[in-house]
Amino acid sequence: MSAEAEHHLRIRNLKVGFEIFEGYVDVLDVGELTLDAGESYGLVGESGAGKTVLALAVMGLLRQPPAHVEAEECSLQGDEILKMTPKELREMRGRRVAMIFQDPMSSLDPVFTAGQQLAEVLRRREGLKKRQAESRAMEFLRLVELPDPEMLQGKYPHELSGGQRQRVIIALALACGAGVLIADEPTRNLDVTVQASMLKTMDRLRREFGMSVLLIANNLGLISAMCERVGILLHGRIAETGPVRDVIDDPLHPYTIDLLNAVPRKEERMGDLAAEALEKLERSESSCWHYPRCKVREERCKTLDPLELAPVSGTHSVACWRYIDAGPADRPLVAAETRAAEAVAAAEGSG
Repeated sequence: MSAEAEHHLRIRNLKVGFEIFEGYVDVLDVGELTLDAGESYGLVGESGAGKTVLALAVMGLLRQPPAHVEAEECSLQGDEILKMTPKELREMRGRRVAMIFQDPMSSLDPVFTAGQQLAEVLRRREGLKKRQAESRAMEFLRLVELPDPEMLQGKYPHELSGGQRQRVIIALALACGAGVLIADEPTRNLDVTVQASMLKTMDRLRREFGMSVLLIANNLGLISAMCERVGILLHGRIAETGPVRDVIDDPLHPYTIDLLNAVPRKEERMGDLAAEALEKLERSESSCWHYPRCKVREERCKTLDPLELAPVSGTHSVACWRYIDAGPADRPLVAAETRAAEAVAAAEGSG
């Protein structure tokens, strides 16, 4: 089997933009992203970075126009998604790739119970009779560890908690037989204890069913609990990617370091309006989105955009001029200097 065939999902040079009232806006410019069979890949970034847009592009759910989507490759197990007909896209969704949305109510039909919706999926996919489908639906509700599934299968979506609705969505994805699951901040509106339980369930099912999972989040802690690799998305571009432990234990891009240090301290105050206005002005005049906040920025960062990911190791890459210019042997030293400068700046800021 070739390396390409092993990828469940492969993206190369994906560009997404939208026609809005003020004109055309670029949202995504992803050089390369791959999701291997049975792998869990995390995509992390701030709100507005383009994470959900990327997921919708993969699902073929962006209406064109106003969206404009183009890619050198955007393939699911070798099949080009952007070349699929509307009928092929409908057959792909659910059967081959499923998505958990931030709001599960948008994915569940409010006029059918959880059990009825699962049973209908199974009847269509496996050609089961009504009672057989209902029995199989109960098996999937137990698989996703819903408490008292016999009672909950008769409940309507509005009668379920947020965590219960997300588990029903996962059960639907399993029932469809999807090989790829895209989870768009599935724990966003859940409390911390429910988040941990949900991620454990998803990871167990991924291993049992051999699914590939693309987990989208704005919290590196959630990604570290479940994913093997991670990509840091900065304003529509991947700024750093590599094994989760490498990126968390040895962050390279200044933006990644800021994400890891983003937990507010008790003595810190919210930013004032003048500082926010200055940051917005600097951002509008610079090529790098992180330029206004970067502690190690250089003058060229304002006008030159580092489009390439520089490999620091065989699996860890970063898009920053400090690493692109440095040779492979010097990049670990540059990383240490970057982290030291960030630490000094953070200490001065809190002092």
